[in-house]
Amino acid sequence: MSPLKAYFIASPSEQAQHALQAMTARYGQCALADAKVIVALGGDGFMLRTLHKLLPADLPVYGMKLGNVGFLMNRYRETGLSQRLAVANTVSLAPLCMEVSTEAGSAVKALAINEVSLLRQMNQAAHIRILVNGNIKVEELVCDGVLLATPAGSSAYNLSVQGPILPLGTQALALTPISPFRPRRWRGAVLPASARVRFEVLDPYKRPVSATADAQEVRNVLAVDVYEEQAIRLKLMFDPDHSLEDRILNEQFL
Repeated sequence: MSPLKAYFIASPSEQAQHALQAMTARYGQCALADAKVIVALGGDGFMLRTLHKLLPADLPVYGMKLGNVGFLMNRYRETGLSQRLAVANTVSLAPLCMEVSTEAGSAVKALAINEVSLLRQMNQAAHIRILVNGNIKVEELVCDGVLLATPAGSSAYNLSVQGPILPLGTQALALTPISPFRPRRWRGAVLPASARVRFEVLDPYKRPVSATADAQEVRNVLAVDVYEEQAIRLKLMFDPDHSLEDRILNEQFL
């Protein structure tokens, strides 16, 4: 059993697999059931998959990026892991919960750490009604799509579609349209984290829409309800000189 009580997991890439062999040879591999921390080796995408896959373990995750430093990852270094874990800062994040009803009559539930997004499935623009806490805020959004992002995810897809960056601790969510056509002047909104957002697809048979929670996609949706799942807390660990909060803040000045 590892003295660190660390469970190591790596992406399938050759570089990450070599790092996994090196780390487990040096520190040992603790069984997940006995571990106190998960060490993820790979990139940001792998970190998101790890958080989803190992959510039931309820353990903090310390990521190390092979190559350039990832947004959710720390620098990879084989030595000194015990000391790094001892001084690491832990960030607690609440994911979004997505509840979807589809044309086929099925109901799908999924979690999103970064964002929930709705996207048109065909060449025609999507027509989507947006409600916040049961009140209609946008009667008909004509667009390529729309997303709701957490602060941790606000600097990802949300930023690329001109959404606002939300510093950690703001207790807010970013509601951002994707290539909106109507209403022309609406460019999104910053909502309190307690808000419950409902998206209703108008004319779903002619203008089908898919919904995605991070990497989990549901197609041909009729309605999507999204809210912050406070009962679940995700814990990410960062080196003091690689603060997630600082990285989100610095993104606003690039």
